[in-house]
Amino acid sequence: MNYTEKVMDHFINPRNVGKLETYNAIGEVGNASCGDIIKLYILINSENVIEDISFQTFGCGAAIATSSMTTEMVKGKHIDEALNVTKDQVAEELGGLPANKMHCSNLAADALHKAIADYKAQNGIK
Repeated sequence: MNYTEKVMDHFINPRNVGKLETYNAIGEVGNASCGDIIKLYILINSENVIEDISFQTFGCGAAIATSSMTTEMVKGKHIDEALNVTKDQVAEELGGLPANKMHCSNLAADALHKAIADYKAQNGIK
């Protein structure tokens, strides 16, 4: 399997790993066919900006790399801007993923969207 240098870097040296001590929303997704599970913790401030974000991922190297990259892409962004992040954009930022890894390994954008939906629901934001 051919992974880009960027994928390997985010797999070997993932950013923002673990559970945040202080967070106000969680997004969790999984893929039954491959077993990948991603849990994303976010801390959103009063201006709806992602102040901090972290992840816990059980899965392959691509799942870990996409989780890491997603956190890097949205930290400091307004939630509306973060909601525009797609699986394809995450893969592009990593220099691409093998075709057979796109469907199951790039769940991080879905976890992000779920976490933001969780925050909005808790705070009555439409």
